[in-house]
Amino acid sequence: MAKILAKSGLELGLNKRMSSILDQLHDRRDKAREGGGQKRIDAQHAKGKLTARERLSLLLDPGSFEEFDMFVTHRSTDFGMEASKPAGDGVVTGWGTINGRKTFVFAQDFTVFGGSLSETHAQKINKVQEMAMRHGAPIIGLQDSGGARIQEGVAALAGYTSVFQNNILASGVIPQISVIMGPSAGGAVYSPALTDFVFMVRDTSYMFLTGPDVLKTVTNEVVTAEELGGAKTHTTKSSVADGAFDNDMEALAEIRRLFDFLPLNNQAEVPKRPFFDNHDRIDESLDTLVPDNPNLPYDMHELVRKIADEGDFFEIQKDFAKNILCGFIRLEGQTVGVVANQPMVLAGCLDSDASRKAGRFVRFCDCFDIPILTLVDVPGFLPGTDQEYGGVIKHGAKLLYAYGEATVPKVTVITRKAYGGAYCVMAPKHLRGDINYAWPTAQIAVMGAKGAVEILHRKDLGDAEKTAEHVASYEEKFLSPFRAAERGYIDEVIQPHSTRRRVCRALALAKDKQLENPWKKHGNLPL
Repeated sequence: MAKILAKSGLELGLNKRMSSILDQLHDRRDKAREGGGQKRIDAQHAKGKLTARERLSLLLDPGSFEEFDMFVTHRSTDFGMEASKPAGDGVVTGWGTINGRKTFVFAQDFTVFGGSLSETHAQKINKVQEMAMRHGAPIIGLQDSGGARIQEGVAALAGYTSVFQNNILASGVIPQISVIMGPSAGGAVYSPALTDFVFMVRDTSYMFLTGPDVLKTVTNEVVTAEELGGAKTHTTKSSVADGAFDNDMEALAEIRRLFDFLPLNNQAEVPKRPFFDNHDRIDESLDTLVPDNPNLPYDMHELVRKIADEGDFFEIQKDFAKNILCGFIRLEGQTVGVVANQPMVLAGCLDSDASRKAGRFVRFCDCFDIPILTLVDVPGFLPGTDQEYGGVIKHGAKLLYAYGEATVPKVTVITRKAYGGAYCVMAPKHLRGDINYAWPTAQIAVMGAKGAVEILHRKDLGDAEKTAEHVASYEEKFLSPFRAAERGYIDEVIQPHSTRRRVCRALALAKDKQLENPWKKHGNLPL
């Protein structure tokens, strides 16, 4: 009996000790979760912003988040920093799932030292970046930071540079997504700039290298932070951001939607999900989509959505270079990248901005083995001294290079105009296009009839009747898809209403193709 009582007493003591240890653990965790304290959390909410942990809880599946390095603190002793060492050091890192698929994450906590980056803060981000590459999973960064922590000097700069290096190594290996949910200033902006997609929140986020105060001092320019680096600026002018949302909740919901389109890494298959749309669906309305008058526009969004499963289209950079559309759809449940000229804007002409936008998107798709569907209605490159002085030759070459280098399945449909150099750039058969279709309304030529006649029959320009005859003759002979089809440059002239069925079958055919580029360290893209 004495032995039993002694054993019970020992177990009771151990249980009390374990209970005390667990209580300490819970207390430390609760303290770490408070970040900079309730007062700063309230200030964050007052600005219409969520905290880092609240953001992660909305981004990831419920209960899936596994945190790393919760108790890490900074090592700085200058400027009295040793007196304040909050757990986590201003960034929450770890991994979780989005609709059951794994992803690594980091969320900067503005309530702790304004989310500023220190040596240890950077090391926490480095850790999840490297784990993401090792485990073959995307990484999503929620950025809300005042920049480098001044008190740490060059150690903070070294930390940023190590983050940039990992961004570079991860490029083309795993998808990288940045969401700017507060300030991102100075050198901090280069990490999101190196990632695949950048999104912003309207009115609460901004990005710039040099702030308004410095600009006023150095150049005497007076500008607000919103005008200089807000969401509108970066989605409509600079093209730094791929999209903007009204609040944190909408932004995180849309990131979840984008994530579902993306493969986990460059060796994983393109995701496939159940679909409820018939693959051979016929849409008679497409037969009248292109107007009889070749100078009248139509909305290419309509064609994209009528081809896509359930009409779902996730558009990238929809507010920049609106003369070309880029984004993701699904066909038979699988992700497909779409590039399409938009006749509603600049008649669908290519320019420097459109070429850069589409070229980068094509290269992303090629990195991750996402098939590309190209919808063509392009009368040429936009003329003008602004374009020529702005380097349209080199920018156009970026899109040409991207399509020519891509080894993924490429299907092209020419709906109307495909003129001159713009035809050469928009994924023709000669750039290793797999299947190239044309509608009966397609016009494939060096240039339009009027311009061609002015060159070929200059002597008859004063005779309206002869000029009209020459124009009609040129249109009949050259402004149709059949001259290109006769040479095998077009695989088939298809009926518009059957476009979805033909594209689905073409992609199914090209899915298993084998194509490799010659070995090289890398090409010299015309940057």
